Amino acid sequence: MNLRAFALLLAAAAAMPLAEPAAAQGSYPSRPITLIVPQAAGGTNDIVGRVVGQKLAEVMGASVVVDNRPGAGGNIGTQLAAKAPKDGYTLLMTISSSQAINPALYRNPGFDPVKDFRPVALIGAVPNVLLVNPSFPAKSLAELLAMAKRKDASYQYASAGNGTLNHLLGEMLNSMAGIQLQHVPYKGVAPAINDVLGGQLPILFASLPSALPHVKAGKLRALGVSGERRSPMLPEVPAIAEAVPGYNGTLWIGLFAPAGVPQEVLASLEQAARKALAAPDLREKLDQQGVEIAAPTSPEQFSKLLQDDLARWARIVKASGAAVD
Repeated sequence: MNLRAFALLLAAAAAMPLAEPAAAQGSYPSRPITLIVPQAAGGTNDIVGRVVGQKLAEVMGASVVVDNRPGAGGNIGTQLAAKAPKDGYTLLMTISSSQAINPALYRNPGFDPVKDFRPVALIGAVPNVLLVNPSFPAKSLAELLAMAKRKDASYQYASAGNGTLNHLLGEMLNSMAGIQLQHVPYKGVAPAINDVLGGQLPILFASLPSALPHVKAGKLRALGVSGERRSPMLPEVPAIAEAVPGYNGTLWIGLFAPAGVPQEVLASLEQAARKALAAPDLREKLDQQGVEIAAPTSPEQFSKLLQDDLARWARIVKASGAAVD
């Protein structure tokens, strides 16, 4: 090649546009996506993560691998997701108790729920149920509240531990209904349920999926659900808000990406999540788990929900005096 031909070749190369990033070319995802679930395998969020992850894989044409990282109430896995590369290949499927309560409960949770993450999709909600042993005199929420308001009243309720959602639901009921149920923390929801089943304590809050078999078997009596409305799974059980206006303690489940992920990747994830949540087979599977699929929610609306919950639970945690080092 002579000098003039070489110069022409260089000029042609310089005139060519630079290659766009892979994501901008529409090639995302080009490798497996890791979905961090900061709770243990077998729990509600793990089941939801696997069901949604499988459907996302179908929609996006790339495998989605669930990575359970439990510990410290969800903080360990959440910290890991916050520090992950900002490329869209590590996502977080988490619950409101970790993302909206832990920042108030823990003196140093190790992450900022607003600055460190970008909401992708609100998946759904899991209401809790106010339960009593069948031998307990109150047959309804109204009867329980009336009993608890007596001057000599002294009733205990079990929870999965200090600062857990089912602890704070009791504190919220105390505050809003003007009663004083006494909190008894356990090391997990299973032993708390077992003691209420056995009659050692009369009352507890538990998630609908964990409570439903006992309610159906007549081993526990459901007095109210914690959401704003009745649950389709227990339509005969009133919402606590029917007797205590404004009461709402539903556990939501959401998909997040680390802050800093390119906007075009976020857009791809949001679109894929919308398609996945609209799939009838996914909706059926989540319905079987007691998960109420969220109405279509934009990332901006989801962000507003998170911010509102952060403020609300901070007030409740402060009033309860709960704190974890």
